[in-house]
Amino acid sequence: MTSKTLYVELHAKPGKEAELADFLKSAQPLAVAEPGTVTWFAVRFDERTFAIFDAFDDEAGRDAHLNGDIAKALMAHADELLASAPQIRKADVLADKLPGR
Repeated sequence: MTSKTLYVELHAKPGKEAELADFLKSAQPLAVAEPGTVTWFAVRFDERTFAIFDAFDDEAGRDAHLNGDIAKALMAHADELLASAPQIRKADVLADKLPGR
């Protein structure tokens, strides 16, 4: 069972909404390449509000993701794309339902 998650809320700078959406879409192969990332979603709530939600089997997987290529790329482009710093929230999973598990 997955036991750890991350929820990262992102707010695009005005005029950078499409670029942030493209960046998030382009990060999907990086998430697939992370063995400790069980599931990964990039979502959009409204014109300027986006989020990443991911789940992990353990703290090691979550830590690896936080120090991985997606996080590095996001922080490298944060000043250009984001209106404010990413809001990172860690949570523990109480129950899950995942395909094939």
